[in-house]
Amino acid sequence: MRIIEEQFPVSTEKTKKLKLSKAVLKLRQADPFYEQELAKYSQPMPSRAYMLQKLVEHGAPMMPDELSSLFGILPEEADFFSRRINAMAREGDIVINRKGALCIADKLDLIKGRIQGHADGFGFVVPDDGSADLFVSPNEMRKVLHGDRVMVREVGVDRRGRREGKIVEVLEHTNSRLVGRLLEERGVRFVRAEEKRINQDIQISPQGNLPAEPGQVVTVELVSQPSKYGPPIGRIIEVLGNYADPGMEIEIALRKHDLPHVFSAKAEAQAAKTAQKVRKKDWKTDEGLAREDLRDLPLVTIDGETSRDFDDAVFAERAGKGWRLVVAIADVSHYVRPGDALDLDAYERGTSVYFPRRVIPMLPEPISNGICSLNPDVERCCMVCDMQISAKGQVKKARFYPAVMLSKARLTYTEVWDILQEPKGKPAKQRKGVVKHLQALHALFQVLLAARQKRGAIDFETTETRMMFNEQGKIERIVPVSRNDAHRLIEECMLAANVQAAHFLAQNKHEALYRNHEGPTERKLENLRRFLNERGLSLGGGDAPTARDYATLMEGVKGRPDTPLLQTMLLRSMQQAVYSPEQLGHFGLAYEAYTHFTSPIRRYPDLLVHRAIKAVLSKRTYKPGKWDEIGAHCSQTERRADEATRDVENWLKCYFMRDHLGEVFDGVVAAVTSFGLFVQLDGLYIEGLVHISELGADYFHYDETSHCLRGERSGKTYSLTDRLTVKVARVDLETSKIDFVLLDPDGDASLQAESAGSDTRSSGSKRHRAGKARAAVASADAAAVLDAAVDEPAAPPKPAPKRESERRQARTAAPTVQAPPASVKRGSSASLPGQRPAALLEAPRKGKPAQPEAKPAAKAVAKPDAASAARKRAAKPVAALLMAAAGKDKKKQKG
Repeated sequence: MRIIEEQFPVSTEKTKKLKLSKAVLKLRQADPFYEQELAKYSQPMPSRAYMLQKLVEHGAPMMPDELSSLFGILPEEADFFSRRINAMAREGDIVINRKGALCIADKLDLIKGRIQGHADGFGFVVPDDGSADLFVSPNEMRKVLHGDRVMVREVGVDRRGRREGKIVEVLEHTNSRLVGRLLEERGVRFVRAEEKRINQDIQISPQGNLPAEPGQVVTVELVSQPSKYGPPIGRIIEVLGNYADPGMEIEIALRKHDLPHVFSAKAEAQAAKTAQKVRKKDWKTDEGLAREDLRDLPLVTIDGETSRDFDDAVFAERAGKGWRLVVAIADVSHYVRPGDALDLDAYERGTSVYFPRRVIPMLPEPISNGICSLNPDVERCCMVCDMQISAKGQVKKARFYPAVMLSKARLTYTEVWDILQEPKGKPAKQRKGVVKHLQALHALFQVLLAARQKRGAIDFETTETRMMFNEQGKIERIVPVSRNDAHRLIEECMLAANVQAAHFLAQNKHEALYRNHEGPTERKLENLRRFLNERGLSLGGGDAPTARDYATLMEGVKGRPDTPLLQTMLLRSMQQAVYSPEQLGHFGLAYEAYTHFTSPIRRYPDLLVHRAIKAVLSKRTYKPGKWDEIGAHCSQTERRADEATRDVENWLKCYFMRDHLGEVFDGVVAAVTSFGLFVQLDGLYIEGLVHISELGADYFHYDETSHCLRGERSGKTYSLTDRLTVKVARVDLETSKIDFVLLDPDGDASLQAESAGSDTRSSGSKRHRAGKARAAVASADAAAVLDAAVDEPAAPPKPAPKRESERRQARTAAPTVQAPPASVKRGSSASLPGQRPAALLEAPRKGKPAQPEAKPAAKAVAKPDAASAARKRAAKPVAALLMAAAGKDKKKQKG
């Protein structure tokens, strides 16, 4: 990006008040943002909007010195003025042409957007204005990396009819560090990024590198960004180890997704100094609010068996014809103050990240597992939502206040469920002091559940899974997670508190972050209605269906063999939930207003909501900054955590499946795309791809409305929920993909098993490059590509297309439908499209933290007979096959 430093020399003179002529002062005071600038500076500079306005009025490109003269810029203001113009150029408001003139971007027909890379070398520009994406050719993509912000000019359409763009200006390079594998070819060392949307190799600078061996995983710092004149250049600043080292998949995910995982020294020091018990002065908040004494109230925590941080406690009792429900949440805002070191680190992280066997917390352990954890039999500061609920499950009154509590028991879901099922059993006798309170909670839950159903909230039935590891850190099995009423009663209690927090802030007209989940888009609704019409079904609500319409439809199709298919289609029609200061309601839960209040230990939006509630109680206003920017940041950190977790889970599933190469499984079609079928294996809950070329000698066409592949000649149809028998043909650790082949009626697969574990590849070898060009393999998380195949543009057609290109013809960044890990804690805010419905619908639930890391088991090797058979077939000349076929025909003729 061009800058204009040379236009204005930097002045070292300091003045308290600059003298401007009356004409210049009058011109500056006409700035619509003059008062705002005056609040920041003693001598206001022209705002960006005002400068842009004058450029528009000028009607032609303007030299910087002309604009400077127009506003009477003094030498003392030159440096600041130059920086403001450069900032406008970085934001894409203006373009500085080769003559140094300032041009309005809109007048040049330029489009601002962000680069979305693709593993095959091409990419897209996602415009800021929400218009259709622009295809970017591989040649143009050499100038940028995935994630960069650019200005492009639309230059026409490609062969597939998509808008095509040419990069005019790179506004911002967003990649400063990358993680990848160090490779070497002919004495030249380079790093191949783990982020597959970055297709360019990073050349390694000869100087300033840490010692590393080819094949090792390293972090590089870019010293030169890509351009049309050369590739990116970097230096090695961190050596992580070998690809198959224990826990390497997590180390890679942390750096690939730029997840902060080391607390700042100041945050660590602040956490270490934080008192680990409630002191006398803690009985009054920093806002001057006196805490109520709830130490005698029999509040209890209910969590998973291995949970370590307890951020909520509950209590319920009869109150007249209705109920009293008390939800006490850890008062994190008392210990994490706005702008302090802990707050800055928490904002940067946005959320805790729950990997299998490891947790990256939002707050240091002395806070998250110490003073803010509602451990039993110790005093803790809390924020309370005290509700009066009618016999019909309606909250009649709610009160928020700070308090000091003392948890009477740390209970688990299993323990509570056993007590509820057998009130006179052994577990109940061991917890006799809380049995009647648990029974009251369960009775209240039944009332809240009935109100939920009456409200019309959507309730999908799904199967969540948990990975079970052995002592060597290898997946031993993947098991379904059963949910009982103990889980559900906690969810309903948390939902009630979250809703009341939203109402409280809205009624008091205090800005905050709401959790918004809007209804289906027009396009998705149209696709859904076409799909339902083909099956003789209809969705009520016209152009604006409600959650009740969805729930009514789901209730009407229960028991049908295609119920899972219908549920999947309903899920895919919904939008993704986000954080925003606008109160737009929650479609899935059928709430007019909803926010997150119950998990401030692990979600930054909840911490902000606590601060906003305290501000209202103390008759103040909490202003953390621009709420919309904070909401966008929190939504982004949530998606970042989901993507990182998904990457790790997919890699672990691939590692697990290497031991099952060549084995045969039954499964169900979980997704259908234009390039094949994703099949979920029974009992393993792992998905892989059956490529379209494996479906038989026919031309198969994808029907987007019916979500099926139909053979042109045979009429054979493959649809969602079809039962298939498949063989595990290939596993690729490097791309976390799994390939299946269909078994023919005789029980033979069309392709023998092959191991493609990246640890078996020689660094930078021809074998490695050939591996990328071979048949593409499926992601263990199929629906990422499923959604992309419907919503996103595909790669341009190529002669003799490779399966890799066909399989990933949609952008890899598309949202996915993936079960959240069991370790995701209560109130998980992952949302549709792209997550299991429990996460989308914000059902606040708790899970288990990561298990201790251990070394993975030895790598699996493909069976000798399968590998040798594959080699023999590959070595057999095509001509010989044709001759053999001709010989058979001659024999038939003679016969």
